Amino acid sequence: MTADSLRSVTVERTGPGMFTATNSRGDTITFGTGSGGGFTPVELFLAAIGGCSAADVDVATSRHAEPTEFSVAVHGHKAEDAGGNHMTDLQVAFTVRFPGGEGGDRAAAILPRAVKTSHDKLCTVSRTVEAGTPVAVKVIDTH
Repeated sequence: MTADSLRSVTVERTGPGMFTATNSRGDTITFGTGSGGGFTPVELFLAAIGGCSAADVDVATSRHAEPTEFSVAVHGHKAEDAGGNHMTDLQVAFTVRFPGGEGGDRAAAILPRAVKTSHDKLCTVSRTVEAGTPVAVKVIDTH
């Protein structure tokens, strides 16, 4: 592991059930428990899966043609069992359309391969989920 490989965010409580995540570039996103609107952590998780693959696919296809439609729907079921809460049946569905013509035809032709390559090799988020990477948790200070 190197300094170049490190990715991090800091999450701060901003009010009852509300939090703000800040990345190393100073960008923020606010989220909460769902009782006051906004995204929940599970919804952010789903967005991260879809966003990661969307970015990969966009890079591969938009060099040939700008899409006329590009959306990614991600869903799954929240489950609870003896092991605790988790998501099951995660699915990612791309709806992408390109204009007619040589560039659009080329972009449409490589779309399935771009989606597969993102899933199989490139998308750090979904590949980490599928690998089952452990998450270490610790308490730094209580006073």
